Amino acid sequence: MRSRPYVLLSCAMSVDGHIDDSSPERLLLSNDEDFDRVDAVRATCDAILVGAGTVRRDDPRLLVRSQARRQERVARGLPPSPVKVTLTTTGNLDPSSRFFAAGDAAKIVYAAPAVVDKLSVRLGEAGTDAEIVDAGDPVDLRLLLDDLAGRGVRRLMVEGGTSVHTRFLQEDLADELHLVIAPFFVGHSTAPRFVHDGDFPHDHRRRMDLAEVRKMGDVTLLRYLLS
Repeated sequence: MRSRPYVLLSCAMSVDGHIDDSSPERLLLSNDEDFDRVDAVRATCDAILVGAGTVRRDDPRLLVRSQARRQERVARGLPPSPVKVTLTTTGNLDPSSRFFAAGDAAKIVYAAPAVVDKLSVRLGEAGTDAEIVDAGDPVDLRLLLDDLAGRGVRRLMVEGGTSVHTRFLQEDLADELHLVIAPFFVGHSTAPRFVHDGDFPHDHRRRMDLAEVRKMGDVTLLRYLLS
């Protein structure tokens, strides 16, 4: 019996493993066909999670974009978009970011105990409808997953960034990985990568199961099963 949500990691990277370059502008690694695929996957999930660094850097909306998919979710008794989730140790989150846009989806922030009260006041004064949850320091991913499961989240999509992907993979909490490869090199040693250095359960002795390879224009999806 599964006691936590099914966790699906989603990432697009260059051939040399980078998810962005070193410039101030966001690097687009994917294409319209893949953006639509990601939207379709989002529509199958109950929650979407990104780290606070991604909220600050990319200012993502984390919504289902297709009106047809939104209507299909509503017809099934679901909200138009999944719950938006982030985690933070510092509490450095801007209430005006698109993550906190009023009324578009439920929002949960898992925060370190030292910043919960400060963050609750800051977000509350800004009129956001986000719920702040004490999740330990550093934020305990198992506690986070247990809490989401208790809220009815059965399928969680994790969209980054580097530290978040690294932790889910190193702590063996990912069930599926969607890795999109863009056909170019970034070539900057300071550019963010898919994961940090470290020990991973899925090394050469425990290989992931390659379940699908899909060509979408000039990018390629590799879908791995980990559990």
